[in-house]
Amino acid sequence: MSAAQAAGHAALMDGIYRGQRHIYDLTRKYYLFGRDGLIEELNAPRGTSVIEIACGTGRNLAAIAHRWPGTQLYGLDISREMLKSARTALGHCAQLAQGDACGFDAEAAFGHAHFDHVVLSYSLSMIPDWEAALGQAARLVAPGGSLHVVDFGTLSRMPVPLARALRGWLARFHVAPRTDLHEALLRIGAGHSLACHFENGPWDYFQRARLHRPRE
Repeated sequence: MSAAQAAGHAALMDGIYRGQRHIYDLTRKYYLFGRDGLIEELNAPRGTSVIEIACGTGRNLAAIAHRWPGTQLYGLDISREMLKSARTALGHCAQLAQGDACGFDAEAAFGHAHFDHVVLSYSLSMIPDWEAALGQAARLVAPGGSLHVVDFGTLSRMPVPLARALRGWLARFHVAPRTDLHEALLRIGAGHSLACHFENGPWDYFQRARLHRPRE
C-alpha cells in the first residue's frame, strides 16, 4: 500500500475498533478458531523471538507468553486504538509498535531484522494488500524459523445458507476470507525458500499453515 492508502486503512481500523477493542477478545473467542492450535505448535523455547503482525489487543502474544515462558515478544499493528489494549494487556511483556503490515522496517521498530517465529492470525482477511503483507512476513523469518498463519477458510464445506450469512456478517467488519490463500502461501513460500505445511479446519471454516525456513 502507498503511504496514503496505509493512513486511510489505519483510520478505518481505528474507527472500527475504538469502541470494539473493549469487547473484542470476549466476542472473538467464539468464532476465531485455530489460534490456540497455532500457538501450541510454535515450539518456542526460552529466548526464542516471536513477532505477531497485526497483533490487535495482544491476546495471542499474552497466550504465547503463558504457553512459552521466556520468549522475546514483539507486536505490530496499524491501529493505534488496538495497541492501547495491547499495551494494557501486555505491559512490559512485549515490545509493540504501530505500522503497516505491508511494509515496515523491523530493524527500526524492534532492533531485529529477523525473528524465529512470525505470526499472522486472522489478519490477512482484513488487509487490503494481503499478499504484500504475507510477503513482508516471509522476509522476516530467520534461518531455522517459521511463519505461522491462521485465518478464515473458504467455507466450502459449510452449509450454503450458513456460509452466505457468515460472509455477509464478516463483510460488515471489512473481513473477506482469502479463498486463494493456499495458492499464495505456496507461491510466496517458494519465493522465499519456505517449505509449506497447510491444513483446513472442519467445514473449511479456517485454514492454518506453517512455513519453515531451513537453517543455513
